[in-house]
Amino acid sequence: MNSSDLQTVTIELAERSYHIAIRGSLFDNPLSYSELPAAHSALIVTNTTVGPLYAERLQRALAGKYPQVHTVVLPDGEVYKTWESLNLIFDALLGHGCDRKTMLFALGGGVVGDMTGFAAASYMRGVPFVQVPTTLLAQVDSSVGGKTAINHPLGKNMIGAFYQPLKVICDLDTLETLPARELSAGLAEVIKYGPIADMNFLAWLEAHMDALLAREPAALAHIVKRSCEIKADVVGRDEREAGLRAILNFGHTFGHAIEAGLGYGEWLHGEAVGCGMVMAAHLSQRLGLVDAFFVHRLKTLIQQAGLPVKAPVLNAADNAGRYLELMRLDKKSEAGEIKFVVIDQPGRAAVRSAPDAMVRQVIDACCAG
Repeated sequence: MNSSDLQTVTIELAERSYHIAIRGSLFDNPLSYSELPAAHSALIVTNTTVGPLYAERLQRALAGKYPQVHTVVLPDGEVYKTWESLNLIFDALLGHGCDRKTMLFALGGGVVGDMTGFAAASYMRGVPFVQVPTTLLAQVDSSVGGKTAINHPLGKNMIGAFYQPLKVICDLDTLETLPARELSAGLAEVIKYGPIADMNFLAWLEAHMDALLAREPAALAHIVKRSCEIKADVVGRDEREAGLRAILNFGHTFGHAIEAGLGYGEWLHGEAVGCGMVMAAHLSQRLGLVDAFFVHRLKTLIQQAGLPVKAPVLNAADNAGRYLELMRLDKKSEAGEIKFVVIDQPGRAAVRSAPDAMVRQVIDACCAG
C-alpha cells in the first residue's frame, strides 16, 4: 500500500485528542512517529509471539528519535494478563532508569496493549505511550479509547485505569501473520458495531465475509476504519463509560463469564464475545425488543466468521447459576443487579436488567445449541 492509502480517524477528547493511523507499511516507518514528543528513552512492550516478528523492525524505526530503545518481552496469552506480567514492565522501566518522558510502545494484541497502557498510567503517575496493535481485535477495539487493565481471578479487566495513548498505529500488514483463529476472534469485535450502531455495516459484513476471511486488503482497511469511526464517536461522547460507552460491551457480560468460567485463555476473548452476542441477542428477543429473524441473522454471521455460537457448560450441577454468579462481578453490575447490553432495536443498543429466571432460560437455550 502506498502513502495515498493512509486513512486517519480522530478520537476527539479536547487536549487529549489523538489520531488512529490506518494503512500498510506503517509501524516500521520512522515518519509514523515524527510528531511524537522527544525523549531520551523508549520502551517497547511486546510478547513472545509478536516480538520475534516485529520488535527489531520497530526498534530500528525508533532509533533515530530515541537515543535508547529498550524492549521487554512478556509471555503470550490472556492467562498472563496479571500483576506478575505487569511487574515485568515496571522492572524494565526502573532497571533502565526510565524517566517521566520515556515513551512506551505497545507492540502486540489486546493483552499487551492493555498492560502497557496500565503501566504507562501508573509509572511515575503517568508517562506517554503509543499503541501499535498487531491483531485485528486490538486494531478495531482494545487499542482505541484508553481502557487499560489486568485481570483478577474473580473477574476480567477489574483492575485498571482510563488512560489515553498519544497515537494508534494500525498497520494492516501485521494482519497477514495472524493465525486464522485470531482473525476470527477479531471479527467478533467488528460484528458488534453493526447491531449497536450501524445496520448498513452489518449488511456490508454479510456481503463481504468471504473477502475478510481471505484477508483482502481493501476489505480489511474498510472494517478497521469503520470500526474505529464508530468507537471514536462513542468514546468522544462518553470517555469514562458513564452511560453511552457501555453499549460497546454488547456480548461482553456473557462473554466475560465464559472466559472466567472456563479459565482465561481457554477461549479467545473474541470467541467468548461472539458467543456472548448470540446470548445477548436471545435475551433481547425475550425482552420483546427484537424478533427471531434478527437473532438468526446475527447468529448466522457470527458462525460464518468462524466463531462459536453454542455456549459452554460452566458447571454441570447448576450451569445457569454459575453464569449468574460470574456475571454479578461484571463492572456494569449495580448492587448485585446484572446489567446487560441488549439491542433496543436493530442498530441501537441499551443497558437493561432482566429477571434471573429469564436469563436462566437464555443460558439453558444457548448451551443446548
